[in-house]
Amino acid sequence: MSSKKSLLPTLLAIALAASALATIVFTNYHRPAPIELLNVSYDPTRELYKEINQAFSADYRQRTGGVVHVTQSHGGSSRQARLAAMGEIQPDVVTLGLPSDVDALRKRGLVSEQWNTQTPNQGRAYSSTIVFVVRQGNPQQIQDWPDLVKPGIEVIVPDPKTSGNGKLAALAAWGSVVLRGGSDADAQRYLKALYQHAPFLVPAARAAGTAFSQEKLGDVHVAWENEALREVAESKGELLLIYPPISILAEPAVATVEANTARNGHTDVARAYLDYLFSDTAQEIIARQGYRPYKPEVLARHAKTLPPLKLFDIRAIAANWEEAQNRFFGDNGIIDLVYTPKPRPAAS
Repeated sequence: MSSKKSLLPTLLAIALAASALATIVFTNYHRPAPIELLNVSYDPTRELYKEINQAFSADYRQRTGGVVHVTQSHGGSSRQARLAAMGEIQPDVVTLGLPSDVDALRKRGLVSEQWNTQTPNQGRAYSSTIVFVVRQGNPQQIQDWPDLVKPGIEVIVPDPKTSGNGKLAALAAWGSVVLRGGSDADAQRYLKALYQHAPFLVPAARAAGTAFSQEKLGDVHVAWENEALREVAESKGELLLIYPPISILAEPAVATVEANTARNGHTDVARAYLDYLFSDTAQEIIARQGYRPYKPEVLARHAKTLPPLKLFDIRAIAANWEEAQNRFFGDNGIIDLVYTPKPRPAAS
């Protein structure tokens, strides 16, 4: 009898352990598999989306219990759009430098015809602009667009055929002429001179920044504002940010690539990801990373690093982004008339 009693605790422990194991197995069996989401973005947003992706994944798991891993792909905005259009990369979402780059995917049937109505602010979670970065003390006294074509000045700027930064720099430069009373012919001559002052044209924004800030090439870097802020902050006093008196309103755009998400079952998660970009938490991350959040109250809290600016939008020089793309960057467009591709020479 006593031996039977001594077995009871052991049997009870075994039963409890078996029950716990069954619970673990059942829970794991019914837990949804992790979702892999691909965000194809333009070149300088690496740090931005690394922080946002971590915050989104934590928020999504807390709200739904699901696990999402967001991976990133970066390069020149127009090149990224072209790779996605050809199927060489298959994004669930795109977060590109120009609305016209997203629209190129719409024309291929990859993105909804109504892509810019599916999130707030026509798919623009933030804005930016084009500024100058110079050496400390500004030895060449560069303050405005005409200063970039003074004798002896070397301009570091990305290729307008592949880079959103490069395209916006070209559009800002054009606007700096015609919005001050210059003719289209004057603007075309200025653009031609600007590219003559560029020793090379790299495919994307980050490579241009590296050439200027780390390799110390050139006298001025024509850059995204967020890249300029990062470069200056990391330079330990060696670089200075200059806001030209006139520049363009840059409007990076986001969209779900529904042709891909429908196929892999990620549509709801992809939309949740883009919705998150407009949340208060993400808008704060956006501002901290040097981008201008679409929510004015968040932007106002960061006015010290993102001061108020008067910028012209695309409609000052074209009907819309699509017309600007065709007129300036399409085959036989203005850019084809004023620049010759200048790949960077290989290191010797």
